[in-house]
Amino acid sequence: MTDPGELRAWTFLSNHAHVLVCIGRDPDITMREVAEQVGITLRAVQGIVAHLVEEGYLVVERHGRHNHYTLDRTRHLRHPLERHSTVGDLLDALSRD
Repeated sequence: MTDPGELRAWTFLSNHAHVLVCIGRDPDITMREVAEQVGITLRAVQGIVAHLVEEGYLVVERHGRHNHYTLDRTRHLRHPLERHSTVGDLLDALSRD
C-alpha cells in the first residue's frame, strides 16, 4: 500500500508552470505570494521569473513599489510533446471550471 504522504510528493506540473498559473491569475501578485502558493522559496520564484523573462514568456514592469507581470500567451511551450500548445492554452485549460 502507498503511503498517503508519498502521493503528495510530486505533481503533474513543474514549478515553472505553477508560477505561470499564479501570475496568469493575478498579474499584480507579489513574488512572496507566489512562493507561498506554489510552496517554494522566494529565491526559487525569483529564479523562475528570471528564466521566464529571459525566454520572452513574461515582461515585468515596475509600478511604484510593486511589479506588474504581463504574460505572452502566444508563446509556445518548450517541450517537444507540448510545443503545439501555447501558454494561453495551458492557462485556459487550468482555469476551466
